[in-house]
Amino acid sequence: MIAKLTGVVDSVGTDWVVIDVNGVGYQLTASSRTLSRLMGGERASMVVETFVRDDRIVLYGFADAAERDWFRLLTTIQGVGSRLALSILGVLDADQLTRAIASQDKTALTRADGVGAKVATRIVNELKDKVGNLALGVSATAGAPAKGGAPAAGPSPDNAAMADAVSALVNLGYGRSEAFGAVVAAGRGLGDGAKVADLIRLGLKELSQ
Repeated sequence: MIAKLTGVVDSVGTDWVVIDVNGVGYQLTASSRTLSRLMGGERASMVVETFVRDDRIVLYGFADAAERDWFRLLTTIQGVGSRLALSILGVLDADQLTRAIASQDKTALTRADGVGAKVATRIVNELKDKVGNLALGVSATAGAPAKGGAPAAGPSPDNAAMADAVSALVNLGYGRSEAFGAVVAAGRGLGDGAKVADLIRLGLKELSQ
């Protein structure tokens, strides 16, 4: 089983890349986001997921372990195969995907080709409990991504005041995911019992940075 490859980028296609490792070319299927970072002739290191099928072996390449872990998680959802999972990862990185699901932002998911409202709803419903607490770590500082370790303690994203603040920011025209991230960051600074008005005020400050 191949778990990681490091070599020179030989060529890049619409949904694949060939990595030359000491003269042996490995073709990896990858998300458009990951492929956009690769250039022919440059060295690259990719995390790999190996799928062994009846008639062939398929290698999926990822920019990092977080992207691979999301790929694994997404493909556990009924109706979400490898192609659809890569489509989602092409428009949302790991942290954006965490916030989108934690905030139940189905619209963000439907930005991916092939993801309709029904599939987006299924993804959110099945994964929201798994990623809700993780979103606190992701939004620890004005939307900065968490780089490993357990998420720091903070207000629950289900807090009524936070939910009201998120709704208020959405009504002002902000996307649900970015509003959620800003309010979680504001809530971490204010602590438990924060008022809606204060969450909105600090949330707007986070969004303006």
